[in-house]
Amino acid sequence: KSLALGQGQAPLATRLMAEQAKTGGWVFLANCHLMLSWLPKLEKLIDDLPAQKPHDNFRIWLSSTPHEKFPIAILQQGIKMTTEPPTGLKSNLIRLYNLMTDQRFNHPKYPELYRPLLFSLCFYHSVLLERRKFGALGMAIPYDFNDSDWEVSENILQLYLDEMPDGSTASIPWDTIKYLIAEASYGGRVTDDWDRRTLGVYAAQYFHPDCVTISSHKLSTHEEYFIPSLDGTMISYKEYIMTLPVIDPPDAFGQHSNADIASQITNSMALLDTLITINSALLRAASVGGGGGGGGGGEGG
Repeated sequence: KSLALGQGQAPLATRLMAEQAKTGGWVFLANCHLMLSWLPKLEKLIDDLPAQKPHDNFRIWLSSTPHEKFPIAILQQGIKMTTEPPTGLKSNLIRLYNLMTDQRFNHPKYPELYRPLLFSLCFYHSVLLERRKFGALGMAIPYDFNDSDWEVSENILQLYLDEMPDGSTASIPWDTIKYLIAEASYGGRVTDDWDRRTLGVYAAQYFHPDCVTISSHKLSTHEEYFIPSLDGTMISYKEYIMTLPVIDPPDAFGQHSNADIASQITNSMALLDTLITINSALLRAASVGGGGGGGGGGEGG
C-alpha cells in the first residue's frame, strides 16, 4: 500500500501502518519532507513496533528529499538508499534515449525530421540541467528541470511534425515549437528574465532549419557535439553518444573556461566542508568515548 503524505494524511498513514503490520504487507509513505511536524510521531510508531510483534513480512518504505529536520533515529534504524541524477551531457543524453521505446522512436510520420530534432531536444534538456553547476554564471536561479519537462516537449515536437501537410523543412512551425518548448514547457519554471532569455537563445540554436538540412550540424563550438547523420536507428544514436567526452568542456555550454574553474573550486570547497564536518563529528565521538574510559580507570584506581 502506498500513500503520498501531505496535510491531513497522518491518521490514514497511522492506520495503514497498523493494518499492514498485522497482515504482513508493505507500506510506502512518499514525500515525508512535506510532513516534518508528524515525523516525530512516526519515529515513536517505529520505536513501538517491536512491542506489537508485527508480521515477519511487514516492511515500511519512506521517501523524502534531504532535510535537516528528518529524524536521525529513523535513518539509523533503516537501510538507506539515495538516488541522484546523472551528471554530464553524455550521461544525461544516454539516460533520455533509454527512456524512449523503439515503437515511439520509429512512429513519427516524418522520421527524417523528428530524429534530428529529438536529439536537439535531448541536448537542450541536458545543457539546461548541467548549467546549474556553474552557479550564478549558469543560471541566476537554479531550477529543477525534470523528465516531465522533456516528455511534454517531446510530445509537442512529435505532434506538430505529424500535423505537417508535407515533409518539407519550410512546413515546420519553428517559431511555435521554440515558443512552446522554451517559454511554456521549460519556461514555465523560470522566474528570472535573464534565465528566460538564456532558454530562448538555446532554443533558437537547437531548433533551426540547419538541424535537419545540414549534415552533422554543430550544437556548440566544440567539434564533438553535433547532430549525428546516422542510419536513424536507436542503437546508432546511442553509439554516437557513448563517444562523447566524459568530462564536458565549458564551450559545450557556451561558457568560458573561467566558469569551469569557478565550478570546480565550488565543488572542491563543498567536498572539503563535508569532510571537515564528518571529521569533527568523529573527533567529538572519540573524545566522549575516551573521556568516559579515562574516568572509569581513575575511579577504579
